[in-house]
Amino acid sequence: MTSLTVTTKTAADLPVDALVVGTVSGEDGAGLAAGHGLPRKAVTHLQAVLADLEATAKPREVHRVVAVPGVTATSVILTGLGPASTRTTSFDHVVLRDAAAAALRSVRAKRTVAVALPGADADAVRAVADGAWSGVYRYEPVTGAPAGRKGRDTDPRVEGPKITVVSAAGGGRSVREAVRRAATVGAARDWARDLVNTPPNILFPQSFADDVKQHASASSAKVSVSVLDEKALAKGGFGGIVGVGQGSVHPPRIVTMTYAPSGAKASVALVGKGITFDSGGINLKPSAGMVTMKSDMAGAAAVAGAVLAAAEIGLPVAVTGYLCLAENMPGGAAQRPSDVVVMRDGTSVEILDTDAEGRMVLGDGICLASEKSPDLVVDIATLTGAQVVALGPDVCGVMGDEDARSAVVAAADSVGEGAWPMPLPQALRAKLDSPNADIAHKGDRDGGMLTAAIFLREFVGEGISWAHVDIAGPSFTTKEAAGRTPKGGTGFGVATLVALLEDRAAR
Repeated sequence: MTSLTVTTKTAADLPVDALVVGTVSGEDGAGLAAGHGLPRKAVTHLQAVLADLEATAKPREVHRVVAVPGVTATSVILTGLGPASTRTTSFDHVVLRDAAAAALRSVRAKRTVAVALPGADADAVRAVADGAWSGVYRYEPVTGAPAGRKGRDTDPRVEGPKITVVSAAGGGRSVREAVRRAATVGAARDWARDLVNTPPNILFPQSFADDVKQHASASSAKVSVSVLDEKALAKGGFGGIVGVGQGSVHPPRIVTMTYAPSGAKASVALVGKGITFDSGGINLKPSAGMVTMKSDMAGAAAVAGAVLAAAEIGLPVAVTGYLCLAENMPGGAAQRPSDVVVMRDGTSVEILDTDAEGRMVLGDGICLASEKSPDLVVDIATLTGAQVVALGPDVCGVMGDEDARSAVVAAADSVGEGAWPMPLPQALRAKLDSPNADIAHKGDRDGGMLTAAIFLREFVGEGISWAHVDIAGPSFTTKEAAGRTPKGGTGFGVATLVALLEDRAAR
């Protein structure tokens, strides 16, 4: 299992398999970034190697050099930080995260790695630690079980290295706490990535619920877990999620994760869309559109990871996570376009497109969350293709009331996850008018991301602050790993939600 520690010892003296240092590009070409702590003979040797390699020091450029004189480590990993002076000690945290991740990805099979990148304060050290942890992530594919084994290991990740962050900001409490939090959030994000990457015949509503129970039980934190099965959901009037799940042999679930510390300064509800596979239902997706639809539960995965991380950190905020889990399939009992269902709060909804199912499970989840009257409700979901069209694959859209929306965007910015505030024009509400029910669940194509959020707003309890986060783009990528973003499930949203909760704790 990957581990993170911090040291103030001289980097050149650390007995590790690999030592990571930064490179920068200046007028004279690539050079070593500040903070490496290497002796002159090592610097001279590495400068000669950089020149010979015609290195550019561009972000994500990585070179490995063995047998560096004056360095105890077996090899030195040179990772690009981009244009800067060799005396620069302050770098954008996104640059530090990506550089650390790119370097660690190249040596994740090693047992011990030290990272000596510039870090002027505890926040910079945390960024380096966060990137280093992220870079060693790997999801192991499913293979046949060898003789004598009953099946796949519970934790599908390979064992990662022991990572030591060399701190130029000292080894005080704030630095140690920064590294500890980076490890906690990193582990939670890895769990979310694992959930998203798990094949849908292995991860379905009940097995998702079981996995949450196992992780909560194994954690040192006090997180209680309860599950509403299909009978409880029907009896409780959760018509949205019941309708979505009724076409599948795997019935729906709502999993509630509760962290309730004494003396909590605030209460926050996190609601995650958890469609473990989305075929589109009766409105069947084209075959190419289904290939990545095991990832349609990334919102629920982010909520699960964030709740567990907040509890393990010990934040003085009461947090309840609602994982709205269903499989959207076109079975004989599947929901039809023009069906009318009644949500948890009594609102009747006309179904126009069974491939717009996420807002239905979230609507019920938001209703349930609102019944506890939290200070803030945040829902997160891979909700609309319109989000990707509007903002691209790396930036999520954030909607809601101004205070909540601003808080989420600020939290995302603080951890280097792309987020952009979007409006909710009242005029668009008319697109959801229905002659057959209180509301239709979908408008036309124009402004699809916004009308989806306007629909969700209908289920937020009166007086409760609310934000909606659409992560359809950044939650999953088919591209090769780059920087701190792995191929497949990215775990996007975990760090943002934890940062949001940290902000609430600090108020």
